[in-house]
Amino acid sequence: MVPPGGHGNGTTAPAYDVSNRLPAPGGVSGGLGADGKVTFTFSRVPGAKAYRAFKNGQALQWISDWGQPTLTVTDASPCTGAHYQLYAMTAEDTAASSIGQISTSYRLNAANRLAPFALAKGTTLTNYRVSAYNDVAQTALGYNAGTGICAVDARIVPWGTRLFVPGYGHCYAADIGSWIKDDIVDVWFPPGPAADNWGIQQLTLTVE
Repeated sequence: MVPPGGHGNGTTAPAYDVSNRLPAPGGVSGGLGADGKVTFTFSRVPGAKAYRAFKNGQALQWISDWGQPTLTVTDASPCTGAHYQLYAMTAEDTAASSIGQISTSYRLNAANRLAPFALAKGTTLTNYRVSAYNDVAQTALGYNAGTGICAVDARIVPWGTRLFVPGYGHCYAADIGSWIKDDIVDVWFPPGPAADNWGIQQLTLTVE
């Protein structure tokens, strides 16, 4: 059942399409070591020239692919419950067109090993404050901002999570913001009055 509520501009944002991008790196293995660092390796993506690793939506490490046998990420300052994510790139630049799909989140489990983490489909996020923005630059993830993109607190909602927002439609978590904390989500509108007309609405969101 779709939660009620929400008033938009009369259109519904479609699901954001990332299918034409490089696949996300997989084969993630590692965890918290005796040195107090989180270290993990991952599998090479065919066609990739570089990779970026993130922690809670913040840049953690850049890895160039020069044919090394192991691709490794190290977090020297880990924090409890951190989400680690990766993407591959077709070139060693940050052009939106070169950036691949974001991986699932990985978090430390009870054994301090990294394990996949995702919000289960159908999970409801209740009483979220949903605001609007219309910046036309790249998102923090690196994709071009556009309809169907939303900014989240990546400590709570990992990048790549798909949400249904009543009155807006589908949104793909691919951005963050300095004031997007805890139970706030920012949905993207094209330049114009729609973002202002949206205001701030308190809604129940559903993970898709």
